[in-house]
Amino acid sequence: MGYISVAIDGPSGAGKSTVARAAAARLGFVYVDTGAMYRAIGLAVCRKGIAGEDAAGIIAALPEIDVRLSYQDGAQHVLLCGEDVSDAIRTPEIAYYASKVSAVPEVRKFLLDVQRDMAKKGNILMDGRDIGTVILPDAPVKIFLTASAEKRAERRYLELCQKDRQLTRESVLHDIVERDRQDMTRAAAPLRQADDAVLLDTSDMTLDESIEAVLQIIREKTED
Repeated sequence: MGYISVAIDGPSGAGKSTVARAAAARLGFVYVDTGAMYRAIGLAVCRKGIAGEDAAGIIAALPEIDVRLSYQDGAQHVLLCGEDVSDAIRTPEIAYYASKVSAVPEVRKFLLDVQRDMAKKGNILMDGRDIGTVILPDAPVKIFLTASAEKRAERRYLELCQKDRQLTRESVLHDIVERDRQDMTRAAAPLRQADDAVLLDTSDMTLDESIEAVLQIIREKTED
């Protein structure tokens, strides 16, 4: 029997990573957070002083960038040139850079083989914005996980306000809406629901309910 790949796509702030990580743990699958890989490249670009709009500069920096995912005690760690940047990539500034670098086709090609190779080595649950449409188009399970912009902003605000008390709900909502616009209109692999993906709107779900809904979809798709 071959390995099972689960592709979860959706907009920023939908809770993909949290839900996917928990579902993978319950299933005993390897969790792959592709968004973290783009954030790591965004962090590298930011540290080099390259503007997010400077596509040529971003492309020129790629040969000097090494991004890997490692797993310790079941937890994913993001390594940038050997440095654990798992916490450093979780800021609004780096989210902005991640959106910019992910719109550069050469960056997506840079990570494509790494991401696909992971699916050849075991059962995986991978989340991002183009997993079901580009990275793993043949995945037997595809889920498009979303929520209203207002609900996503509220969740993100509660997550980030502990770190940055100057944030407001309005600024977070603005960032969410702008990120949606960038992701859906970019030329390279824009965010969209795959034709054969199951739509899961978690606006009115608790975290536990969202995780259980994802697990139920996976069970139904893999038992056919």
